[in-house]
Amino acid sequence: MKTTLWNTQNDLPEKLRLEAVGMLNQQLADALDLHLQAKQAHWNVKGPSFIALHELFDEVVEELEEHADEIAERAVALGGTAYGTVRVAAGRSRLPEYPLDIASGREHVVALSAGLAKFGKSARAAIDVAAKLGDADTADLFTEVSRGVDKLLWKVEAHAQD
Repeated sequence: MKTTLWNTQNDLPEKLRLEAVGMLNQQLADALDLHLQAKQAHWNVKGPSFIALHELFDEVVEELEEHADEIAERAVALGGTAYGTVRVAAGRSRLPEYPLDIASGREHVVALSAGLAKFGKSARAAIDVAAKLGDADTADLFTEVSRGVDKLLWKVEAHAQD
């Protein structure tokens, strides 16, 4: 997908903005995929911890939606286009496929934890890329995303511990 920029008075160099928008769109695809994976877990969890996990997974869904929105808006603020359709996200996501044949709370916890961990790792990598580009605002955005995703991972993983 070719990245083009719209006219803007943003003073960051065009080359930097092009690279940042490409990275932001990749992270957006991952965030949207993870958001829907959490929704899958929310809808389908079963077992003795149902209500606790159902509510937790809904919290994960809401926070991931906020992160996706911030990522998309940053891409547009830099003069880019946010590519956030389901088809684009499905085609570009780097996350593993979410298992559709699971139901138990523990299985959903394990599957969702894997996605959160991978997304958290890529958010930290995005911090470094944005910093090297000289885009402190995008680096700051991904610092916030990383911190939020790590907290979600902690909450979800706590349900897998004895």
